[in-house]
Amino acid sequence: MTPTVDVRGLLWTLIRTDFKVRYHGTVMGFLWALMKPAAMFLVLMTVFSLIFATDPHYKLNLLIGLYLWEFFAEGTKVGLTALAAKGYLLAKTRLPRWILIVTAPSNSLLTLLVVSVVLLVTLAVAGPRPPLVCVGLFVLLLVQLVLIVIGFALGTSSLFLRYRDLNQIWEVVVHAGFFLAPIVYPLGIMPQRFHVYLYLWPPTPIIQYARMLLVEGQVPTARALALLAGVTAVVFVTGLLLYRRFAPAAAEHL
Repeated sequence: MTPTVDVRGLLWTLIRTDFKVRYHGTVMGFLWALMKPAAMFLVLMTVFSLIFATDPHYKLNLLIGLYLWEFFAEGTKVGLTALAAKGYLLAKTRLPRWILIVTAPSNSLLTLLVVSVVLLVTLAVAGPRPPLVCVGLFVLLLVQLVLIVIGFALGTSSLFLRYRDLNQIWEVVVHAGFFLAPIVYPLGIMPQRFHVYLYLWPPTPIIQYARMLLVEGQVPTARALALLAGVTAVVFVTGLLLYRRFAPAAAEHL
């Protein structure tokens, strides 16, 4: 008889262990997770705020784009290597493999949530204050971003055990994707005919719609939100199908 697994307790244990391991022995602890995007924000703001000085919301737009991108980039990187990094658990214990994958981006998710709360509180106090419907849709965007990252991790983590070059390839894609997404530049400076291609890169619509909701107080069209929901579903379902196809043989490739 197969013993039952306390999924909730196991999730919490893995998340807590990852957190402790990552910041063990550091003086600042979790603050280091906030320092990286903060330092990047200061550098980019110093350089590009002069170029886009006519945009009164450039700094806020840069901050939103940067921390959403940071979660996507970091979450997909650790998700891709999740099974390989914790392969010793697969060999020693009987547990659902997917738990190792979905908990991998937990540290990045915590940073995303902390920054999101601070940002929303700051906007509520200092403005521009977004309407409640915009705040609700922004939370929905965060959920979709998390699902995209988890879907990617589910699909690639088991493939990585077979094809170890995937992390190097994804590293290059992430570096190029930083400039493909409208993080340091407004999307409006790009010719309209290129927008459709930029929106194929999942971080682009999420960053753009988040700025519309929080900075401009505008709701994206129903068609735009539906297309983003479709992209999220495709990424997540594809990742899930790849996981079901390749994950059962994961232990053989550790």
